[in-house]
Amino acid sequence: MIIKSIELNNFRNYDSLCLNFEDGTNILYGDNAQGKTNVLEAIYVSATTKSHKGSKDKEIIRFGEQEAHIRTYLLKENIEYRVDMHLRQSKSKGIAINGQKIKKAADLLGLLNVVFFSPEDLSIIKNGPSERRRFVDMELCQLDKFYLYNLNQYNKIVNQRNKLLKDFYNNPDLMDTITIWDSQLLSYGKQIIERRRLFTQQLNEIIFDIHKNLSGGKEELQVVYEPDSTEDNFEARLSANRDRDIRFKLTSTGPHRDDFSFIVNGIDIRKYGSQGQQRTAALSLKLSEIELVKKVTKDTPVLLLDDVLSELDSNRQNYLLSSIGAIQTIITCTGLDEFVNNRFEINKIFQVTDGTISSEN
Repeated sequence: MIIKSIELNNFRNYDSLCLNFEDGTNILYGDNAQGKTNVLEAIYVSATTKSHKGSKDKEIIRFGEQEAHIRTYLLKENIEYRVDMHLRQSKSKGIAINGQKIKKAADLLGLLNVVFFSPEDLSIIKNGPSERRRFVDMELCQLDKFYLYNLNQYNKIVNQRNKLLKDFYNNPDLMDTITIWDSQLLSYGKQIIERRRLFTQQLNEIIFDIHKNLSGGKEELQVVYEPDSTEDNFEARLSANRDRDIRFKLTSTGPHRDDFSFIVNGIDIRKYGSQGQQRTAALSLKLSEIELVKKVTKDTPVLLLDDVLSELDSNRQNYLLSSIGAIQTIITCTGLDEFVNNRFEINKIFQVTDGTISSEN
């Protein structure tokens, strides 16, 4: 999997931009707030239809404009593809592959697999459960279109059920329909729980050795799935909590409340781990993500590193860089010294200055 080039129009701080990438390591460097991350965000949108920041389409369109375009050219299994994204202020985005419009985002997912690693990811262990659910969801949505469908349907039903709970006070007759929503919630929710459980198993098969090597053989890491409800007790819990849900006007049971714990040598490092342990586990998680994509898709993902090396000590830097191997990597940083000192091959360098990018080789 290789991204050959990307073209942007009215995206973030870019009026018009065209970049050609090399197969290996590509560096985008410059001061902060110049637009480096925006390039990675555009690639991520092309792969997943969503911003890695959770931004809405209207927020990533250049200020004062009504629409933006992203065109990404990629090579996959020796076949060339062009992904067109048309972002609009007041309408849903338009997506086309090789000039053919697609109706569902699911038809795009899996064409371009990316792994995005930012400094914020280093805090995924100590942050709230929503961050960990988002990591799992974004990875599974790239790897499994069926999961994406189930997740979208489940989230819609949770929203509809919550609306029903809020409207119940003014219209008690609406409660007659709650069993219909509960039935659908159970159907999609159970499939999400089952797939997250399988994902955790697949992840553990990879992350154990990576983390042991990264910690110099001192630590053994296990990821534990902590579902709010299991496939077997979801229905009973949903029914038992119905009065509580009515009182608080909120659906309190289901996979939207799941969490994941990280156990190092028998200790839950979310609660009791040092910052170093948490950051090492986060790095292991991202490296495992790369290997999992390789295993499932039989192809290499594109690795996007957003100013993350400056957040790692030299040992973790070296381990990450040595793990990249033959993966196409696009890295942002504020300066080149850290990369020269690490003495690894750089295939192309770009300097970014206030929405303008120039190639240096």
